Amino acid sequence: MGTQTDTAREGITVRVKELLESLRQPELAPFLADWPPVYSRREIATARLPVLRWLPELAAGAAPFGADLVAAVCGAAPLLDWRQTYTAQDLSPAFLDDYGWSEIVGSVGPIQSDRIACGFLILGPATYYPSHRHAAEELYVPLSGTAAWQQGDTAWQEQAPGTPIHHRSEQPHAMRTGTSPLLALYVWRGANRGQKARLDVS
Repeated sequence: MGTQTDTAREGITVRVKELLESLRQPELAPFLADWPPVYSRREIATARLPVLRWLPELAAGAAPFGADLVAAVCGAAPLLDWRQTYTAQDLSPAFLDDYGWSEIVGSVGPIQSDRIACGFLILGPATYYPSHRHAAEELYVPLSGTAAWQQGDTAWQEQAPGTPIHHRSEQPHAMRTGTSPLLALYVWRGANRGQKARLDVS
């Protein structure tokens, strides 16, 4: 069982790197340069969250872009450690019911890295993730579902699966979903990857 679990997690990691390389975007080069050259495995706990109830819809609604990765993530979700950055003191219970992330590569994920953090974010339908910021440089790639992103005070922009969305260090950004849930790949790099994101709300 342990070997099968490790193989599934490592298979997702391989697919993630291949997908990022396929985009051939200049802003991805520093993230890929920091990608671990050897996959060193770590034992992790597994944890589930209410937001995982959207996995069937995410799997069924996956676009051709990244469909294999979406299927792999949805299938291996019970083998991953799903977390939340915020608590009920930060955001509403309704938001927390429709929010969660899981790291696949990094300081807490099953594949170790001290240079990047990479994983998956899920947001349920009609969910507003308020403006926040963090020291780490970040890149998102939507995989299933269409959502809108806002950077600073700029206009909201709908971003389809396969669109790289780059956030500089400390750049405020927000997301909101429509009628469908969102599964997005994220990658962080920088010296403060473990720093909690700070909400830009009172």
